[in-house]
Amino acid sequence: MTAPLPFNRPEQAPSAPPEQVAEELAITDAVPAPAELGPTGRPMPFLPDPRPVTEHGNARVISMCNQKGGVGKTTTTINLGAALAEYGRKVLLVDFDPQGSLSVGLGLNPHEMELTIYNLLMEPDVRLEEVVVPSGVPGMDLLPSNIDLSAAEVQLVHEVAREQTLQRVLASAVKDYDVILIDCQPSLGLLTVNALTASDGVIVPLECEYFALRGVALLKTTIDKVQARLNPRLEIDGVLGTMYDGRTLHGREVLERLVQAWGDKVFHTVIRRTVKFSDSTVAGEPITSYASSSTGADAYRQLAKEVAVRCLDA
Repeated sequence: MTAPLPFNRPEQAPSAPPEQVAEELAITDAVPAPAELGPTGRPMPFLPDPRPVTEHGNARVISMCNQKGGVGKTTTTINLGAALAEYGRKVLLVDFDPQGSLSVGLGLNPHEMELTIYNLLMEPDVRLEEVVVPSGVPGMDLLPSNIDLSAAEVQLVHEVAREQTLQRVLASAVKDYDVILIDCQPSLGLLTVNALTASDGVIVPLECEYFALRGVALLKTTIDKVQARLNPRLEIDGVLGTMYDGRTLHGREVLERLVQAWGDKVFHTVIRRTVKFSDSTVAGEPITSYASSSTGADAYRQLAKEVAVRCLDA
């Protein structure tokens, strides 16, 4: 009978010297774990909670701008504002679209408004405090709008320094708020130029669809002209992929091309499609309160952190 080979069983295997074990553990600990890739194909950065604010004021004015409609400008304005308010920022939302979708999305009836941003723009005796209304979210106010604003674009044509009209009426709000978010209309007309002239930065929500990519070059040209001729401090704070469906090859390809074209200007946060956005709009409140634990609410809280890191707490 053949004798069994030594160390035939695992419990009989010789153990390594303690010094060797310690060295191997040190090597293992020294190698960092690979960073998790986000939907944009880049490693997801660590995003800390925005720092606490003890005093409000010196607001950064940010326009949500894209001449294509239905890309998520209003949804982003409402929910980014609500998420920033959750982190202690004092936020003012400006509905600068004659359709009044931002106001409707926060539960207001556009036909029952006595004063809107139209009155603030066109009537010198109207003060900002008379037009601002609470949004229903603690720390977030609203400058409402309705169809009357469409007349302002025609009337402003004959005004002196017409492009600076919104900047003048928002000047008193800058000292009271931390962030002012302007929801622009889906065009590159005089109202949008007013918004860009009044802004420090632009966020470009972009639907992850092929046709949405085509118009971004024209928007970039408009932003460059405003920066050169009217507002040299204007910069693009970021490009936000919205309505993303990672299950489709088309959605992934569009997001990949977006990163190729805009590089680090593309936010790491991506807003995915979910029916909760439509439900919260019908309810007249942000998704952060309507469906607080949903993926959509989490995405906008993450976007709020990223916006704070990029341009608020920098």
